[in-house]
Amino acid sequence: MVDLLQKAVPIFVLSLLIEWAAYYFLRDDHDGDGTDPKKGYALRDTATSLSMGVGNLLINVVWKGVVVTIYAALYELTPLRLPPGAWWVWVLLFFLDDFAYYWFHRISHEVRLFWASHVVHHSSQHYNLSTALRQTWVPMTALPFWLPLALLGFEPWMILLAQSWNLLYQFFVHTERVGRLPRLIEYVFSTPSHHRAHHGSNDVYLDKNYAGILMLWDRLLGTFQPETERVRYGLVQNIHTHNPVGVAFHEFAALWRDVRHARGWRERLNYLLRPPGWKP
Repeated sequence: MVDLLQKAVPIFVLSLLIEWAAYYFLRDDHDGDGTDPKKGYALRDTATSLSMGVGNLLINVVWKGVVVTIYAALYELTPLRLPPGAWWVWVLLFFLDDFAYYWFHRISHEVRLFWASHVVHHSSQHYNLSTALRQTWVPMTALPFWLPLALLGFEPWMILLAQSWNLLYQFFVHTERVGRLPRLIEYVFSTPSHHRAHHGSNDVYLDKNYAGILMLWDRLLGTFQPETERVRYGLVQNIHTHNPVGVAFHEFAALWRDVRHARGWRERLNYLLRPPGWKP
């Protein structure tokens, strides 16, 4: 009932097939002046993304149990209770969940320990619906950001449901097949155009557009960037492997090397808590 993502797997598969078919049969799909073809799908890249998605699902079978236990413990500790039958509670949950996702996503880019988990999602140099499924095998970094919702009196199943609808929405913005949408939609919501920019390694796009569903938080907090130039997907320094284990843990290995060779505890903490790329 709560985990919409598992129930949506057939929709994900069907959508992937439709998008692949669109690339295959509409070979004249180009950007700008007609000389820069979109990348579409590549077999090894797509296989890696799907492997990462399956791994994430399997790990979450166990991890979700831990998460529910923690949410339930906090819910029992707080005297606050928000009634699931009240419509305004769901409106409040929608906004608070989206705000929690914004900060989780932003911290996952600005703190290297969190980036080591999230970098998986940005490791593909292609951008299609399979990229949405390229998810971390270390989902534990998300836990702190939703704990306040349990303390505010939202029942654990409500929090999980909100997380599911947010991630379900995000699946569909991972595409180059959709251009810019009407201006009002582009202003209010995260769209394929906004999220393409987020996945760009171009200087102008770095650390921008953290939105889950609403662009409200990016616009208010100064992290909004429209899509203004051809997006170069992937990382500033790309990894050249399709091995799912390498994709999942390469940044943790690099982080461990830096921490191990650091000079003193201050430097170690800086490697962990400063942005990716920080050097003493």
